[in-house]
Amino acid sequence: MLLDMPEVIKTFNTGYKEFRSISFHSEENIWTSARIKDIKCFSADGNFIKTISTESGILPNDIAVTSAGDLVYCDFKLKTLNKLKNEQSEEIIVLQLWTPVNLCVTSTGDFLVSMFNDDNTQSKVVRYLESTEKQTIQFDDENKPLYSGNAFIKYLTENGANDICVADYKAGAVVAVDLNGKLRWRYTGHPSGAKKNPFKPHGITANSQIQILTADNDNNCIHILDQDGQFLRYIGNTRNPLGLYVDKLDNLYVAEYNTGDVKVIRYLK
Repeated sequence: MLLDMPEVIKTFNTGYKEFRSISFHSEENIWTSARIKDIKCFSADGNFIKTISTESGILPNDIAVTSAGDLVYCDFKLKTLNKLKNEQSEEIIVLQLWTPVNLCVTSTGDFLVSMFNDDNTQSKVVRYLESTEKQTIQFDDENKPLYSGNAFIKYLTENGANDICVADYKAGAVVAVDLNGKLRWRYTGHPSGAKKNPFKPHGITANSQIQILTADNDNNCIHILDQDGQFLRYIGNTRNPLGLYVDKLDNLYVAEYNTGDVKVIRYLK
């Protein structure tokens, strides 16, 4: 059950000014990234551990962590997915004519990557097993694009029902498809219009209740949805939230874009 009053149980600062993404497998190694080349690792207590830099020297579009604890990141300039293993960075996927934007690791260890083409007119999600392409998700049953065609962020996550949920910033929508890529639902914000600014989702994650949480940066809140895309409630204990992640206890880790803070929020009973 959702708490009536979500509470911030921990906060630590990363030193970033434009903090974008957060991911981990174990809370002992919390990886973070921003609009600079450096990807920083922190302990559960918020103590700095180490920094690694992208191969290209350009900001990473997004980061994720495998079940083995290996860091994976999108290199915007080189159009690659890189894995950091034993302190060594290796290219595991090299794209042609497409640029990776955001990524996540599924429960089975696949990579889901959102990307756009070179003329910024098409976007799609591709599933990889290591470097092997397994599935492309781009169109609905009527051959219409599922996602807005542009270079804007499209954070994504897989929920416990194996649905793939994409936060399509430019479209102002969360788009969910099933394991086969068939459209399940589209969420475009709470119909009450209670918030001042239009819904433009940023980060997105899923918890053990198969609920979806997505960051509404412009309205300083997080939307919680059920597995069918129905609005449940807002979490408002944050400023300019961007990246999101949940730990094994379903506590929510929020990357605050402007403050550089990681906020840990308890919202479930």
